Amino acid sequence: MVHNLDVSLVCDLPPFMGMAEQEIADLLAQARAVRYPKGKNIFSQGEKAGNFFLLLDGHIQVVKLTQGGEQVVPRYMSPGELFGIARALRLDAYPASAVAAVDCVVLIWPNAIWDDLVGRHPAFATNTYRIIGQRLTETQQQLAELATAKVEQRVANAILKLAKQTGRRTDEGVLIDFPVSRQDISEMTGTTLHTVSRLLSAWEQAGWVRSGRRKITLVEGHKIVLVANGESGGAA
Repeated sequence: MVHNLDVSLVCDLPPFMGMAEQEIADLLAQARAVRYPKGKNIFSQGEKAGNFFLLLDGHIQVVKLTQGGEQVVPRYMSPGELFGIARALRLDAYPASAVAAVDCVVLIWPNAIWDDLVGRHPAFATNTYRIIGQRLTETQQQLAELATAKVEQRVANAILKLAKQTGRRTDEGVLIDFPVSRQDISEMTGTTLHTVSRLLSAWEQAGWVRSGRRKITLVEGHKIVLVANGESGGAA
């Protein structure tokens, strides 16, 4: 159980907004902290949902297998995000897998305490359902984008989303601060590895991005924004 985590370090995270420090301390006391090495499955799609989770450090890749056996990556999780909240969705099994994209530290609560927990901490329940609503909206936007946006727009949007989540400013530009491959981006955007490689190579030749060894830096991010908005595709 987590007894030595400073409440002040987590009180500003979205799941705990509006909660008193004692309430947060009570929540933390019922959790356990676990480290997961890069590449480790935290849970798998279809597995019985026995726990729910909060990412304290690192990044989580959400992976979903379609009925046709195709692997897609609908999102990445950043520190401070709840995940695996199947119980809140009234699901008995996890609808996707969660994989540590880098070494991670995760708080874990058993689903057996969910009803009691949300009953005693209504602000936590409100925050959780707000998060679910935001993710459903994001999913609808993704589906609309897959159906209507050109492939270069989808790839540009995926890169911008990753940069917004994890971007770190360097001398070269904004670095997506965790390992992401061209294959990962293809799985995020419903396109082929060849197409992603072609686009990134063109943008790199134009000086808009720098990529290599699972790292992507936005050198001229405003150019990628124009592509994402359908206003420019010149380099591609």
